[in-house]
Amino acid sequence: MTTLALPLSSTAIGALRQLAVFGLLALAAAQPAHALRIKEVAAVQGVRSNQLTGYGLVVGLDGTGDQTTQMPITTQAMQNYLQQAGISLPAGATAPQLKNVATVIVTAQLPAFAQPGQSIDVTVASMGNAKSLKGGTLIATPLRGADGEIYALAQGNVVVGGAGASAGGSKVQVNHLSAGRVPDGAQVERSVPTPLHEGETIKLGLNASDFQTARKVARVINERLGGGTATALDGRTVQVQAPQDPGARVNFIAELEELPLPDSTPAAKVVINPRTGSIVLNQAVTLGPCAIAHGNLSITISSTPVISQPAPLSQGQTVVAQKSDIQIKQDGGKVLQVPASPQLADVVRALNTLGATPQDLLAILQAIKAAGALNAELEVI
Repeated sequence: MTTLALPLSSTAIGALRQLAVFGLLALAAAQPAHALRIKEVAAVQGVRSNQLTGYGLVVGLDGTGDQTTQMPITTQAMQNYLQQAGISLPAGATAPQLKNVATVIVTAQLPAFAQPGQSIDVTVASMGNAKSLKGGTLIATPLRGADGEIYALAQGNVVVGGAGASAGGSKVQVNHLSAGRVPDGAQVERSVPTPLHEGETIKLGLNASDFQTARKVARVINERLGGGTATALDGRTVQVQAPQDPGARVNFIAELEELPLPDSTPAAKVVINPRTGSIVLNQAVTLGPCAIAHGNLSITISSTPVISQPAPLSQGQTVVAQKSDIQIKQDGGKVLQVPASPQLADVVRALNTLGATPQDLLAILQAIKAAGALNAELEVI
């Protein structure tokens, strides 16, 4: 068999390249969706952020600051700031009325591995009776951790995502004006040591306690990196052998977090918020056969004034009394048979047939759970 090698023009080569690219795209589209990765269900223990907080002053407000007669702490804080700058009020002088100053609480999150000189965002919230922080500037405020040490220093212009105006007793306001943010408003002054490179092992903490997930994480790691590399200590912690060299350990964790996990069904759970009437069910919720009776009871109370007129020449007085009329109305309830629902769509369809409001469904779901027909855990938030 003879094979002929024909020269191809640049146009033909470009067409072949385009076909190859289209073939790779079609192959990628045919692949299944990306599976759940370890980084989405677990995190390395010890790698965490830290909360910082501080007390500061926002200046430069357009007459919308604290009323110092009701907030003497604002005047005291401003006097302390001026004393640090070498300015002090004369003895016996009247305390100034500060309308452009507001006392605020400053909070921030110090991320893991943050080093001195890096910038982080801060949130500023009024703690007095200031009307608005719009247009204000936060002066230098030390941010402390839970140990009382200073880890960052915040300062900058406050960005408030709102607007408001008032005149003649009328007021219009859009969004919240008593809180704002200072983007990159704090500079890290001290780093927090992270125990990432300590010991021969690292520990993965699962986002939710589940023995099945912990076993799957350990199994996937052992299949990829060798038996005995990972051990599930409990339903939330997986211990993994890691290299000692810092660079090798970082590469090891990066590859570890990208390992895919096999699909698994989460624990069946129904989350109920009685304050808002919200009900959320996950895909594992199933419903057994049951019968439900649902009816409404309404009570109406109306009062009608009644005038009692005395007889002529009886020297009596006219009296106004109230006549109350109470009516009780109960709608005819009926017993509904709910079939077994093995899928979430069937559960939703069965609950919709009841025609109950979300507030009524809160009680109905609790009753179904008590009867043993709801195969899920009820969680009230």
